[in-house]
Amino acid sequence: MTEVIFEFLNKIGFVHPLHPALTHIPMGMVMGAVTFRLVSFLPRLKVLARTGYHCIILGLLGMFPTAFSGYLDWQHTFGGNWDFLIILKMILAIILTVLLATIAIVDDPENPRFDKTTLFYFLTLLLAIGLGFSGGELTHQLLQAALHG
Repeated sequence: MTEVIFEFLNKIGFVHPLHPALTHIPMGMVMGAVTFRLVSFLPRLKVLARTGYHCIILGLLGMFPTAFSGYLDWQHTFGGNWDFLIILKMILAIILTVLLATIAIVDDPENPRFDKTTLFYFLTLLLAIGLGFSGGELTHQLLQAALHG
């Protein structure tokens, strides 16, 4: 199935990996959620906690197409080989998805508090950073292999 998708995309002139473009949805939403959560602690900006919560929801929804495209790119580009960075990205993505879902269930955006839910927001940011770094390392490995192989 993977090769059929990439053959079709190549025929219409799209020769890039799918995953990098989609990562901006959950990663950007996580960064937005943390920013809005922090700003919501300012007395006059409490209402922005709702915006942060909405970012969590959109980030959670974006995880599924992002993970699926990551799977497709992994099969197509890496032949499904299990590399440490691939395993790391899968683990971090699962933890991020669970954490986003947890926030979606337990958060009360109408009454933001500096509590464990806010800690969860910060943890999503750390996970997003870890995912971005490991993805960058994978890309660097590909570039090095292309230059020297």
